[in-house]
Amino acid sequence: MRFVVSRIYPILDSSYIPEEDSAGFLTRLGLSMADAGLQMLEYRNKNGTDAQVVADAKLLRATMPDVKLIMDDRVDVALAAGFDGVHVDAGDLPVADARRLLDLDRGASAAVVGTSAGNEAQLGEALASGADYIAFGPIFPTNTKQTSATPIGIEGVRRFRQVAGDGPLLVAAAGITLETASVILDAGASAVAVSEAIFRRGDPAAEFRRWMKALR
Repeated sequence: MRFVVSRIYPILDSSYIPEEDSAGFLTRLGLSMADAGLQMLEYRNKNGTDAQVVADAKLLRATMPDVKLIMDDRVDVALAAGFDGVHVDAGDLPVADARRLLDLDRGASAAVVGTSAGNEAQLGEALASGADYIAFGPIFPTNTKQTSATPIGIEGVRRFRQVAGDGPLLVAAAGITLETASVILDAGASAVAVSEAIFRRGDPAAEFRRWMKALR
């Protein structure tokens, strides 16, 4: 079965998790997001200890059993926490190796493996890698993830879709707001990756519902 990505691809960065009562926060967040109809979530933690990242990931898995959970970078954490897949970039395990490890553990070719592309050359490599989806950008400037890449804007979205063709799943990332999301989708993105715009809110689940209603 071909992998299907939701139009909204939320990314939970560890910087949004308070140090005090992080377990309670993640439990409440996971339950509320699942109740809001979340279908897919990426968890990103660049700075935590192995023990903390695994503990957080297991909490997310426990509170969102039916949500497709993707781990950023860490195949080992995805395996330990029972996640559905990983997102790997340059410097991480190659797509094929990540898939092989995850599929061996799952006993079937069901793991989700995504990757990224910042320009057309990288897009070609990503398309050849066999990734289930390709995150691309930055579309606009962002404070969530440090990058020196120049934002590609709406025209860049159209260009990426033209190069990729109709089939591949392209997830537009960086600096996207609810006001710009529909334009990006109309320009050819399969989905929009959203981090700060949802998880910096006082009630992320309510904000996610607002996005879902607007983009349906």
